[in-house]
Amino acid sequence: MDVEKSGDTLVVRARGGDVRGYPEGDVYAWKGIPFAAAPVGDLRFRAPAPPAPWDGVRDCVDFGPMAPQGHGTAVPIDAGLEMDEDCLSVNVWAPRPDGIPRPVMVWIHGGAYCLGTAAQGIYNGRILSTLGDVVLVSFNYRVGALGFLDLSSFSTAERVFETNCGLRDQVAALEWVRENIASFGGDPDEVTVFGESSGAGSITTLMTCPSADGLFHRAIAQSPPATSVYGSERAATVAKQFLDILDVEPARIDTLLRLPYRTVIEASDTLVNEVPTKIPGTLAMAPVVDRDFLPRYPVAAFQKGYSHRIPLIIGSNKDESSIFKFMKSPLLPVTSDSVQEMLRAIATDHPELPAARLADILSAYPDRGKPKGALAMSRDAAFRMPALWVADAHSRHSPTWMYRFDQATPMLKAARIGAGHATELPYVFGNFDTLNIDPTFWLGGRKTALEVSGRIQRRWLAFARHGVPAALDASKHWAPYDEEDRATLLIDGADTLVKDPDHEMRVAWGNDVMGFN
Repeated sequence: MDVEKSGDTLVVRARGGDVRGYPEGDVYAWKGIPFAAAPVGDLRFRAPAPPAPWDGVRDCVDFGPMAPQGHGTAVPIDAGLEMDEDCLSVNVWAPRPDGIPRPVMVWIHGGAYCLGTAAQGIYNGRILSTLGDVVLVSFNYRVGALGFLDLSSFSTAERVFETNCGLRDQVAALEWVRENIASFGGDPDEVTVFGESSGAGSITTLMTCPSADGLFHRAIAQSPPATSVYGSERAATVAKQFLDILDVEPARIDTLLRLPYRTVIEASDTLVNEVPTKIPGTLAMAPVVDRDFLPRYPVAAFQKGYSHRIPLIIGSNKDESSIFKFMKSPLLPVTSDSVQEMLRAIATDHPELPAARLADILSAYPDRGKPKGALAMSRDAAFRMPALWVADAHSRHSPTWMYRFDQATPMLKAARIGAGHATELPYVFGNFDTLNIDPTFWLGGRKTALEVSGRIQRRWLAFARHGVPAALDASKHWAPYDEEDRATLLIDGADTLVKDPDHEMRVAWGNDVMGFN
């Protein structure tokens, strides 16, 4: 371990060169460390390449630029953050290294594969690092067209376009952790990945990805859209739509390497809105089953026993879809008509499914013609059933824990958001009040929220350290999940362990994975 303390800073030797960290409370933070070269020019739409080494000490006081993306309202971005294609950097929070290896937690941010950055204030790792005596890592990866548009169908002998660039970035970041984290006091053999939404979907996908095997040893998937992974034919169709938006002929596809990234992102934004509007329940860009980097559809891989043999915490929120309705986001169908259209499209995509199965699903939502029923069906199709399918399959060979996040403050209940998508994030990180205008506690509820946050943090940290999510206090014992009892921890003002809380819904959907190919 090569560490040099100078004044209030701490210099560590990392791959590529020395990096200077700065104190944040009781821990040190290193921000904006490159883990790959800038993916520009001929490296655009290619797998990440190693970064160039640097001379001297790199000052790591500020976050690196965020990945190029649109300005959607679905993910509130902190003011002042820069945007640039040279975005592939990691951030580390750690106690001062003392020769005793600490568990490592690596956060993968969400944002529907088209938005987000590790630099968002809600993801600051100081509190978790301090509370758990762990090394906390976060990183940026390419999103939108630059990260998840599959142009491989237009590859030629002279020009190769690679699949799943955003996922490949994540693997490269995890490889950086394996090679460097010991210098920051972390244990490369005790790495827990955790993430939310598309970050969690990335995790369930990486758990079936050969190149990610061994890079992490435990996983926490918060609201993973695990079935939002598409086939190469569908990806080629979306890629052609993208070229049409830019008015680029396939014969001139090299043009994409020279366009300003803002032009690429404008076209990406158009596609992000067009695709789910035409086919509700689908995303424009997401991981692609290319039969190489990603050999199989992840949920099917879980069901066939191909997922990595590691402990897993997985769950969803009680009212996932409410926030999409509140924000008028096209990313999830929230009206009766759009939800019905989603089911019709799924049925068309899966002609092998018996009509009786679809009838069973519809019968499980007698109020599907009303907003509440439509939101429930959308929630279950996008998040709850994928989480259950993954948990059922993974629990057959590896320790698995299932939760449902039900906690909501009085204000969020009054706003009919409840335990909406992503509302658990401040509880996990302990970072409340990171929004410019945050109504969460306008009607009170802070004391209860802090108590709930403390329990979640203790469980997540215990899992990272011991592989078991025990709160190490008087909190409810969390029994592992299996297909016999389906024990599920309902996280609320008080935790409750319930067997198969979504029995009727689960039986109606069945075990046949229903998603879009």
